Amino acid sequence: MTTTNLEQQFAEAMKSIARRHDLKSYVEKTPAIYRLLQRAAAKYVAGEKREEGLEAGQRLMEKGYAVSLEYIGENTADVQACEAAALELSRLIQSLEERKLPARVSFDLSHIGLSIDSKLAYKQLVTLASQAQQAGIELFISMEESGKTDSILQIYEKAAAVHGNIGITLQAQLNRTPQDLIGLQSIPGRVRIVKGAYQEPEQLSIPRSSALNERYLLLVEQAVRQGHRVSIATHDEAVIKEIMLREWLHEPGVEFEMLYGIRPDLSSQLKQAGYPVRIYLTYGHEWYLYLCHRIAEYPPNLFQAILDITGSGEIDSAKDYE
Repeated sequence: MTTTNLEQQFAEAMKSIARRHDLKSYVEKTPAIYRLLQRAAAKYVAGEKREEGLEAGQRLMEKGYAVSLEYIGENTADVQACEAAALELSRLIQSLEERKLPARVSFDLSHIGLSIDSKLAYKQLVTLASQAQQAGIELFISMEESGKTDSILQIYEKAAAVHGNIGITLQAQLNRTPQDLIGLQSIPGRVRIVKGAYQEPEQLSIPRSSALNERYLLLVEQAVRQGHRVSIATHDEAVIKEIMLREWLHEPGVEFEMLYGIRPDLSSQLKQAGYPVRIYLTYGHEWYLYLCHRIAEYPPNLFQAILDITGSGEIDSAKDYE
């Protein structure tokens, strides 16, 4: 078995672990394990409290980065919990306005109601969009498993027809995405292109490969040509180099977007070279799934996780950005 095949199998295993509710529950109910894994998650999650996310975001902005802030959570199956998540997002928008921090606010629709009722998700989305629009803040809808894609796009299209400050995420790994992007050409909102972190059936997607890289580049080109503002969300240096050669970053509103704690050296290099770079920063209690996905996307991150678990010093990824 080659190293590449082994890494692919490991990545798929981590994606499966991410969806194991029994494992997540065990971690949350076992204080010793919770504290250890929380240290590993701290590399990629600013903290469990809003104040910690705001503080890390402000530090990054002072270094010249743009910032997206996400209150982590998805697949919330209780109406009261969905309303509590929407309230936290509302308070985040209010905090950004009070501090005059021009960050973007991102979230999953299943965190605010999609797993229960699409009408609930839409209602809470437009309430947040109205508040954010008055504050001059952009909202961003993350993309989830392929089974939710139709519902997410329908809610986005309906809400974006009323509020121009909402953006949408598309996953390059899904075979349907090129057609989905064509369907969005009349909607002026920003589009974020990601490769995709979810475990999807082979008939619906393509794995990490040169073919996926080529599709990713084609989607970025398609979005730019349609006149969208585009967030190029990748850490793949081969893709980044090709994008730089094609000079799409000269187009209005086109930027690189990178996850907090992942390749801060690369983010620093791109910013110092004059490219617009946004850091996607998360906070909240629901970090288990997020940590699993970060390891799945780049298996060597497991080594960093072990180092962080066994270390004793403070973990502060914001200091790694120049």
